[in-house]
Amino acid sequence: MNDADRLEEINEVIWRLSQKAIDHVILVEGHKDVAALRSIGIEGDICCVQVVGGAVRAAEYVWKSDKKAVILTDWDRRGGILAHELRDNLGSLGVEYDDEIRGDLAFLTRPFAKDVESLDSVLALLSKRSDKS
Repeated sequence: MNDADRLEEINEVIWRLSQKAIDHVILVEGHKDVAALRSIGIEGDICCVQVVGGAVRAAEYVWKSDKKAVILTDWDRRGGILAHELRDNLGSLGVEYDDEIRGDLAFLTRPFAKDVESLDSVLALLSKRSDKS
């Protein structure tokens, strides 16, 4: 996949995320993830799992908000473990969640990044490289 195609696909996933942000809580690991999402135009309720006290509390937060969730933890080993914990906890509370966006971003950005906080940098890099070709 060339850089222009990769950039286009990442932008499509980001658009899907922006649409979900309207009525979903986006679950991320930390403050840098929130900053990166805001810098690429994602609005809405973004919850830092670390700040609220872990997967159990984050799931409870979503449940109390009466919204669905988007699991958007990093795609490294630690992020995968946390995503699994979030799926378990959200599921036990009957909260619907999306984890496809995480999987799509992991696949599309894997050569360049392993975390949410790098999304804005990846977009800038691919945009720059696409312009040159």
